Amino acid sequence: MKIVVAGIGYVGLSNAILLAQHNEVVAADISRVRVDMINARKSPLVDKEIEEYLSEKQLDLRAEVDASADYADADYIIIATPTNYDSETSYFDTSSVEDVFEKALAAGAKGCFVIKSTIPVGYTVQMRERYPKADILFSPEFLREGRALYDNLYPSRIVVGTDYSNQRLTKKAIDFAALLKEGAVKEEIPTLIINSTEAEAIKLFANTYLALRVSYFNELDTYAEVRGLNTKAIIDGICLDPRIGQGYNNPSFGYGGYCLPKDTKQLLANYKNVPENLIQAIVESNRTRKEFIARSVMQRAGWPHRKDITVGVYRLTMKTDSDNFRQSAIQGVMKRLEEYGAEIVIYEPAAKTESHFGHLIVKDLAYFKERSDIIIANRYNDDLADVREKVYTRDIYERD
Repeated sequence: MKIVVAGIGYVGLSNAILLAQHNEVVAADISRVRVDMINARKSPLVDKEIEEYLSEKQLDLRAEVDASADYADADYIIIATPTNYDSETSYFDTSSVEDVFEKALAAGAKGCFVIKSTIPVGYTVQMRERYPKADILFSPEFLREGRALYDNLYPSRIVVGTDYSNQRLTKKAIDFAALLKEGAVKEEIPTLIINSTEAEAIKLFANTYLALRVSYFNELDTYAEVRGLNTKAIIDGICLDPRIGQGYNNPSFGYGGYCLPKDTKQLLANYKNVPENLIQAIVESNRTRKEFIARSVMQRAGWPHRKDITVGVYRLTMKTDSDNFRQSAIQGVMKRLEEYGAEIVIYEPAAKTESHFGHLIVKDLAYFKERSDIIIANRYNDDLADVREKVYTRDIYERD
């Protein structure tokens, strides 16, 4: 099989590597830097498995900025371009997905398109109507940041959305699922071949449930902090119930990252004219949590009696072993700290600039500690052990 993967972020690159173990794969991206790194077998992303597979495994993989010549004879064209949430339209910006369709079809593509970008419910059907001669599937990803390839090698499930009234397209969906299984290490993988609209809904509802879990335990932590209770003792007792379990129960400054903020808002937009209370509450809960955290930080630093407060932000990244700043919860807290008039200084060794939204970035940890009156850390690190009295975190279990 020849496969073109358009977009080589975490989703695209992890899929390209997975499939390149047994197929010819061309990874396409607008970034010349990423393309050159992949062709040099270096990872442009922070992911240990991706780095290992690129450097050590025999992969039939090359990268191109312009894949026009490859679209024409590709059996599958996987679209994994970014679809950021547009607050003005209340929907994902799917223009990058449509751009791939236009370029591939203009190049004479006859293969089956597989959308892996996160999209609104009903979008794949719309694309089939717009491009009636194209075969189009949707296959959602359920990847953790920093573990993208691992989660493809050991997937919780494989979901491929087709049109069950089209036998030929459904056969291609089954074949595509088989390709994903072939590259995986895990042998028994639950697989769903369903209509594409339901597959789209699975993606949004799954991530919104995770956001719900985060919000629930954050609100529990807010209650405990206000009432002077032991958050950990309460969570330990609750999560011993096997129906609740241990996942996503470590308090934080809020949910963030590539998926949860935009997917919850997109699902809420899809609820237009549908009765609901909970989905709206999840989105609002995340805002409330950041406001509570900012106020708690300022009060601990002496506000409102003290005005000249310097807040140190320990890492902008979402998780350990990550270089992703996008939509990290701590940035939402920073915006609210600005409203209190706090000066903000950031320690972020992964940053490639000297400032972030006007705030100084330093890479000297000792200077950062000295400069900060109080330090906020979404996730605690032993780097801060000598200034523990300055640190404000809600990281109860000291893990992601």
